[in-house]
Amino acid sequence: MKRDTMLDRVRSRKEPWDLLVIGGGATGAGIAVDATTRGYETLLVERSDFGQGTSSRSTKLVHGGVRYLRQGNISLVMESLEERGILRQNAPHLVKDLRFVVPRYDWWEAPFYGIGLKIYDLLAGKYGFDPSRLLSKDETIEEIPTVRRDGLRGGVLYHDGQFDDARLLLDIVRTAADHGGCVLNYTRVTSLLKGADGLITGASALDVESGEELRIEARAVVNATGPFCDGVRKMDEPGAAALISPSQGVHIVLDRSFLPRRSAIMVPHTRDGRILFAIPWHGRTLVGTTDTQVAEVALEPRALPAEIDYLLETAATVLEKAPTRKDVLSCFAGIRPLVNEKGSESTASLSRDHTILVSPAGLVTIAGGKWTTYRKMAEDCVDRAAMVAQGPRRPCVTRELRIHGYHANPEELGKLAIFGSDAEEVRAIIASDPDLDALLHERLPARLHDVVHAARFEMARTLEDVLSRRTRSLLLDARAAVEAAPRAATLLARELGRDTAWEKAQVEAFATLARGYVVEG
Repeated sequence: MKRDTMLDRVRSRKEPWDLLVIGGGATGAGIAVDATTRGYETLLVERSDFGQGTSSRSTKLVHGGVRYLRQGNISLVMESLEERGILRQNAPHLVKDLRFVVPRYDWWEAPFYGIGLKIYDLLAGKYGFDPSRLLSKDETIEEIPTVRRDGLRGGVLYHDGQFDDARLLLDIVRTAADHGGCVLNYTRVTSLLKGADGLITGASALDVESGEELRIEARAVVNATGPFCDGVRKMDEPGAAALISPSQGVHIVLDRSFLPRRSAIMVPHTRDGRILFAIPWHGRTLVGTTDTQVAEVALEPRALPAEIDYLLETAATVLEKAPTRKDVLSCFAGIRPLVNEKGSESTASLSRDHTILVSPAGLVTIAGGKWTTYRKMAEDCVDRAAMVAQGPRRPCVTRELRIHGYHANPEELGKLAIFGSDAEEVRAIIASDPDLDALLHERLPARLHDVVHAARFEMARTLEDVLSRRTRSLLLDARAAVEAAPRAATLLARELGRDTAWEKAQVEAFATLARGYVVEG
């Protein structure tokens, strides 16, 4: 997957694309896969890096949504559980079964949560994981040795899915490319093109790297820009009312000692009504999340001090050792693109269902939804976009489509398991230079070959692309990522043919970015 090759395809294109997808997050990438595998000529453009926004900042769970069950949104839970099973089937190298424990401190919690999670199991049907069950106090401590023991009566065990969101997104993008789709990061849409009849015929875009202007003609244009979708809608209709009520979700990352085993914790009731998760992830403990309504959408949102304190305080209610600010290795925030068509004042009450709108000029906008249901969202959106394009109707084929990197037994790949079948690409890099098998930093799992692989095969263009999304180093330990930056920049500059001035600027820019992920004690 080479960016130069993709850019040349756009420059040389004479005929309109069947579909132009704006937005390279989970939704946009899923649409690109769905459309290309139906046989539609598809171009995906992303103004920054693939998944730089919301799609790389999730709680890393592929789940039905226990909270939605509590809210009574049974249809969303059933759809999510089905899609969870489909995703594990199609991307087993990245989607795993994760055991969750709900600690019990009151007598009524056993029947209440036990029955609720049995319903969760039943709704999953044939797509279910292992069944839930009640745990004794000793069994709960065996699963979670660090659980707060004062007043502990036992627990409830259930199963859900876990994944690496940015890694899966890259594999979805590569799936689209594998099937003939054209994908371009760092390509910003600046305006929409319209014909004499007022209907949208494409878009003007800017190659961010070179400043080159691109004219892109398409039979249908899809706005899949998540929390930024209202900006694209206003390119079409300047007076369009806002569709999105953005909500910020914050996560903190702690050392593995807070969750030394493979089981996660779910806290079903917190003081703000949300559910809190503490999960093992890449040798760390990930805790989240919050739900804070924000007035403006930022590409690089920042956690509020109160949000960090809330996560630490809530985690302390179920952990024997209370985490403090000094224990936080990294902190990151993401924006949920919640659809608010009814004018609700609370983002916590808004549905995670997706919405598809078609403007009078033909702009197809998809908003809302959740990572787990990205495939079904894409199917619904391409069905609608095909009508706008007035082309042949073709059935969706993604239900059983293997995601790029598919490997039935990734555990056989050892430390390269996350690459799935792409492990062969990494092995070839190591064979050409065995020194690249060294760790990038002693406190990070990433290796030097990860930088090279990101540049050669995954369209990484900046140091941030590599350290934040291709390796997750920034999220796992922000300070260590800053220390690793000069070494990674040297490798990346060599791969991209950049000079030392570029290398220095990248290190400085990354250090500035990373300061927003560091929590001072």
